Amino acid sequence: MQTRRLGSDGPVVSAIGLGCMGMNHHRGAVPDRGEMIALLRGAVERGVSFFDTAEVYGPFTNEALVGDALAPFRGEVVIATKFGFDLGPGGKGGAALDSRPARIRQVAEASLRRLRVDAIDLFYQHRVDPAVPIEEVAGAVRDLIAEGKVRHFGLSEAGAGTIRRAHAVQPVAAIQNEYSPWWRRPEQQILPLCDELGIGFVPYSPLGRGYLTGSIDGTTVFADGDNRATLPRFTPEARRANRALVDLLEQLGRRQGATPAQIALAWLLAKRPWIVPIPGTTRLSRLEENLGAAQVALDAADLEELETAAAGIAIQGNRYPEAVEAMTGL
Repeated sequence: MQTRRLGSDGPVVSAIGLGCMGMNHHRGAVPDRGEMIALLRGAVERGVSFFDTAEVYGPFTNEALVGDALAPFRGEVVIATKFGFDLGPGGKGGAALDSRPARIRQVAEASLRRLRVDAIDLFYQHRVDPAVPIEEVAGAVRDLIAEGKVRHFGLSEAGAGTIRRAHAVQPVAAIQNEYSPWWRRPEQQILPLCDELGIGFVPYSPLGRGYLTGSIDGTTVFADGDNRATLPRFTPEARRANRALVDLLEQLGRRQGATPAQIALAWLLAKRPWIVPIPGTTRLSRLEENLGAAQVALDAADLEELETAAAGIAIQGNRYPEAVEAMTGL
């Protein structure tokens, strides 16, 4: 597996990471825990060294799963987790934003225990909290870094102004925002800012929550508990309308001997040398397919063809319901 450095001073990680959320959160029935531990360890055996989790996934259980699975590989892997919510007693209080310094420290201490590590490799603010100045957030993480409890600071779904202000207090190693051929807003301001400041970029949902694999169409029925059933972009009408983008990926894939998922990931890898996508999966076959994208080389002509054709496709449906989208800083 190829490696990449997240920004100028961030960690060196596998060119493709693994998003762990769906292993027990937001994707319907929870898979067998033993099978997910085997999948995580299988990912390491196949060269993956970058794993993404969060306190809110579960809540709490996803961090514990990742911690237990990766305990034999301390020093060989980079684990990212996130703070930024008040989950209430026992995680049953909803998910109100809370990035007060005291709460950040509380989350860090609990995440260290669940992940079974001495330091959090990459600690993201999950969503910007408008009630807490970003300078205070960055200062709190800076203090944790000074104490050896955190190694690198990150922001998720933050806008350009917020990133710049945070970076002035504590250098930001990575930005994690949604980015894929069907959500390209980061290209407007965020990627140029990462270029300027030497920050890495970690696309989440790089396969459009599974849509860009080609396995989802207008007839797909989502399981109970699968949050895609609540997203405007996943209504049956939107799924049928957006099929043109999958057709485009399949067309290029046939020439490259690659799947549409591999083309979508290869496109991200070709955009910048410090972009590291984190597709999620619960299946070994999909993991191996995703990792195969690192061997797909798209040249300038391929990129121009794909982007020109994609620009003519009007994607239907918002990515989140209005209330959820309002929690992002974009």
